Amino acid sequence: MKCVGWKCSFSLVLVLGAILLTAVPLSAQQTSASPATPGISKALNEKLTQLDKDVKAAQSAGDNAWMLVSAALVLMMTGPGLALFYGGLVRRKNTLAIMMQSFALMALITVLWALVGYSLCFGGGGPVIGSFEHAFLKGVGADPNPDYAGTIPQATFMVYQLMFAIITPALITGATAERMKFSGTVLFLTLWFLVVYAPLAHMVWGKGGLLNAVGGRFPCLDFAGGTVVHISSGVSALVCALYLGKRTGYPKQPMPPHSLVLSFIGACLLWVGWFGFNAGSALSASSLATSAFVATHFAAAAAALGWSAAEWLKNGRASALGAISGAVAGLVAITPASGFVGPMPALAIGLIAGVVCYLMVTKVKAIFGYDDALDAFGVHGAGGTIGALLTGVFAQQVINPIFGAGKDVGGLDGHWGQIGNQLVGVLIAWVFALVGTIVLLKITDMITGVRVPEEHEIEGLDITQHGEEAYNLES
Repeated sequence: MKCVGWKCSFSLVLVLGAILLTAVPLSAQQTSASPATPGISKALNEKLTQLDKDVKAAQSAGDNAWMLVSAALVLMMTGPGLALFYGGLVRRKNTLAIMMQSFALMALITVLWALVGYSLCFGGGGPVIGSFEHAFLKGVGADPNPDYAGTIPQATFMVYQLMFAIITPALITGATAERMKFSGTVLFLTLWFLVVYAPLAHMVWGKGGLLNAVGGRFPCLDFAGGTVVHISSGVSALVCALYLGKRTGYPKQPMPPHSLVLSFIGACLLWVGWFGFNAGSALSASSLATSAFVATHFAAAAAALGWSAAEWLKNGRASALGAISGAVAGLVAITPASGFVGPMPALAIGLIAGVVCYLMVTKVKAIFGYDDALDAFGVHGAGGTIGALLTGVFAQQVINPIFGAGKDVGGLDGHWGQIGNQLVGVLIAWVFALVGTIVLLKITDMITGVRVPEEHEIEGLDITQHGEEAYNLES
């Protein structure tokens, strides 16, 4: 047994020695192969670099596709959405006139945007207005602008923002409906776009803007246009209604909508288009876009129910006009908050907006007696103001850490001071809209006049302003 154990031990030593001897050439082999290692590393680095480029290209393609779809959805909000919504609310003799105003702005603002509008809103870094660095769309092409949207072509960002610039002045026409000259509308809204909209857009969304949430003197949260779009247009609409005066026969003569069917279709198109308006403002196909999409839908639904419930309590029934008006009010109010709040706050914002805007349209307008023909101020001015202030209450960093990771955003986070910043933004938007609109209406009135003669108003603006009728009942 001892002999066998000794032999086993000797055999084990031989085996270990063989392994060690074999390892020497392997080591030498590895040493001789080491000069090829840099080549392998270079090839690997090239593949990793290419993979990184492919991933970024895929992200850019996805983001770009979403933003182009969103731009189309926002344009749909003006035509056909707003055109049908407003078109159904006026009397039959003014149908084409109000729809033509929306359509004309699609063309007019586009040209102004290409010439100077985009540059005034997003060029330069001043606190109030942009520069002319992008005039005539200079430098706006396939390369991204990292100051605004680093994963999509600047041309995509430019055309997306254009759609906001189109619908904003179009909203004002709801207050001037059935009595403002077409020539006066064109001149006034051209000036208004340059003097009111462009500075507000730069202050809130432009680099270095006074109200910009990132680096502005008063960081105002406005994800998709509560101050820039709705407060500015709604307050300007009120000024226009007061300046023009009441429609002939108002309020003694009944002036019901001529086709709630058209308005109903228009409201539904606005609801769908608003997903591009709010979710598109994430500027990428991201989880933030999803959050804004959800908040938008929930707020619209809650507001439609809120308005309908208030109407039901007062009149004993809910109307189709009330339901669609409520939905629009909710969409307006959630616009500034959509990228900062979760689903439950969105429901609260929508419900509050539906009830308050109902009271603005049915009670406040009657008390003061102004003729805001299609309630542009009652829905957009009031709804935008409510939404901007409530954004300061409900915004949370878990939804959008816009001030930096871990930093409080709104009141629910404990940053109640944000309500003060929101109030500053609201006040600046109100003042800009009030003063700018009064001055520009005076200038327009001196050049073209703003109100049609009484006999033209009685006959209808379709015939007197455009020489045609919406419905040929004799054919």
